[in-house]
Amino acid sequence: MLRVAMIGCGAIGAGVLELLKHDAEVVFDLVIVHAAAVDSARARLGALYPRARVDVGLSGARPDLLIECAGHSAIEAHIIPALASGIPCMLVSAGVLAEAGLAEKLEQAARHGQTQVQLLPGAIGAIDALAAARVGGLDSVVYTCNKPPGAWKNTPAERLVDLDALAAAATIFEGSAREAARLYPKNANVAATLSFAGLGLDRTRVRLLADPGAAENMHHVVAQGAFGSFELTMRGKPLAANPKTSALTVFSVVRALHNRARTLCI
Repeated sequence: MLRVAMIGCGAIGAGVLELLKHDAEVVFDLVIVHAAAVDSARARLGALYPRARVDVGLSGARPDLLIECAGHSAIEAHIIPALASGIPCMLVSAGVLAEAGLAEKLEQAARHGQTQVQLLPGAIGAIDALAAARVGGLDSVVYTCNKPPGAWKNTPAERLVDLDALAAAATIFEGSAREAARLYPKNANVAATLSFAGLGLDRTRVRLLADPGAAENMHHVVAQGAFGSFELTMRGKPLAANPKTSALTVFSVVRALHNRARTLCI
């Protein structure tokens, strides 16, 4: 049995708990939330996952694994101290590593605690193929993300186009993965994940589109190198609770937890 602490009880965290509430292999002991959200989180957890308690930190608990499902603010507050104390961690919010020096802080904390931090693929596939291609020599990676206009609300896209009046697909960003992750942190985790598997944040090219004709989140990746080339297109349905997030992100977390808990995995 894998005993897990999780940071966050928003759309992703709640989706994970819902899928694993009857699971005997993975048990959540603790859900970490902001102090202001403790009462509401306890009310939600009472019906969703009554086995887990809610607190604002680890409070002396030592889980087998700490998983982040809360966004970028959780990294400094919870993940880095946990790594330094020897607790292995998983990150959903890979885009945070675009912030200067944060990847180095995570690595330093993990080395100090003699443990490991794992970036989860989230909404994208073929990460294993991309990472393997890098070993043999990778020349280029181009990632295009096409989402409905509503997925880009409350982002810099609103200053570029009228999202409510779009009649055709509009490019709202084109540039490096580093800049994409900085400007669109809640939408561009995929860009950061692809970068760390492949050519890095500065050499991975990204194009983001708002498309009124899109009913799903579409991710398109083209990679070329010594291995040959591959092209991947994924059309993911967004989470009903948060259109900025693909439902596959929740499934990716559940798969990673099962891989930690089981003796045979892929």
